[in-house]
Amino acid sequence: MAFQPHEKEVSEFVAARYIGEWISFTRNGVDVNGTIFKIMDNSVIVEISPEDAKEIGAASNMTVISHKKYRIIES
Repeated sequence: MAFQPHEKEVSEFVAARYIGEWISFTRNGVDVNGTIFKIMDNSVIVEISPEDAKEIGAASNMTVISHKKYRIIES
């Protein structure tokens, strides 16, 4: 028996996001900038610099950020 996926409503904020968009967030007291690598329902995967990854204690230069926890960097 297979269940059909439910259509989730996407907020205007999430719908406006795109791959490569610059965002800013704070982790472990450090302000970090990065680009959106992948957009998911509740979060984004962000590519950050190796230096920032080391400073915040991330295992790699990719990290997951909730949609509620980042800001858009205006270009």
